[in-house]
Amino acid sequence: MRTRYGISPWIHRYPDAKRPSFSRARGAVTADVVVIGGGLTGCATARACAGAGFTTVVLEAGRIGQGSSGRSAGLLLPEPGPRFREVVAAHGLRSARRAFELWDEAATDAPALLRKARISCGLEARRMLVAAWAGDEQDLRREHDARQAAGLDVSWLAQPQALRQTKLDVVAAMRMGRGFSVDPYRACIGLATTGAQRRLRVFERSSVSKITAGRTGVEIATAEATITAGTVVVTTGSATAEFSALRRHFKAREDYLVLTEPLTDLMRKGVLPQGISLGDTATPSHRVEWTADHRILIRGAAQDATPERSRAAVRIQRTGQLMYELLTMSPSISGLRPEYGWELSWGRTADGLMYIGPHRNYPRHLFALGGGSDSIAGAFLSASILLRALQGSADKADALFSWAR
Repeated sequence: MRTRYGISPWIHRYPDAKRPSFSRARGAVTADVVVIGGGLTGCATARACAGAGFTTVVLEAGRIGQGSSGRSAGLLLPEPGPRFREVVAAHGLRSARRAFELWDEAATDAPALLRKARISCGLEARRMLVAAWAGDEQDLRREHDARQAAGLDVSWLAQPQALRQTKLDVVAAMRMGRGFSVDPYRACIGLATTGAQRRLRVFERSSVSKITAGRTGVEIATAEATITAGTVVVTTGSATAEFSALRRHFKAREDYLVLTEPLTDLMRKGVLPQGISLGDTATPSHRVEWTADHRILIRGAAQDATPERSRAAVRIQRTGQLMYELLTMSPSISGLRPEYGWELSWGRTADGLMYIGPHRNYPRHLFALGGGSDSIAGAFLSASILLRALQGSADKADALFSWAR
């Protein structure tokens, strides 16, 4: 078996005969809302807008779901990514607690939405643990205590309990609220195709060349179309060239992911039990879990973005590194090979939280950009916040993710 490098398994293994194809945007198009970016955030937002009665258009430069969304681990985690104590230090206890509560709510609401829409995307519940390796127990304990004091859903596992639950040589663990795992590509195209029946038009291979905001609306130009709308929503992950003034808010980062070949029955006895999604205190951190077809998915080796010319070599090196680190966690998998090794690019914000909502320098624009790489729950939180902004019914808590925070 050869390792497939640079390819997301979720996209690669999807049957070509069933893969949806949307036309290019052509001619004059009118809508209430135009969403730029056809990843999970864009598709979830567009579907929410269409469901609320807004005529909505999605413009995707490539193919729906084949950017960062389809390359993610597909985890709906009950936390936004940065440590709770870090968010407290940046924004205060009350704001940090509410930010974590909103993220937890999004991670719970998203599965309900996917089920209601009958989107088949391998949705599975996960028990969420963060494990401490030797030397890290006190730091994790402080994080646990801070969350517990704030009333967040956490509990502490001393070493005997942590060993039983993880089957790994950890010294302690923090248990959080329930999360979920999905096939992110199937979730994305499911949102796009079911939403297409509800006032939503989706266009692929339609790069935006110019955005012009006026007093009464906004005009978006592509190579073959002019779209006139009331509001444009930008969900491109990080700030693109049209918004160069916003790029200072983001640092280009890469995470690496590996999906192994299926484990033998003997190997499975000595590894992390199924149904658990495990983060850890390593620097950079890991995320490890089982897939439904008895493979292990590991994310880690995060670093600043590498130049395109060296990315292929780095991808191979990082895949080998993650397999070695996985072997040190679970020696019983000796001989296991990686079937896929790929990277996920994202834009890190200074505090680790997304920017969601309007920006004073861009009239008739809404944004959902940045954040962490570990959880896709932000896509569904963004959809809720952006819909409230469009309806003129923003919640006070939405300001926690605003550009003015």
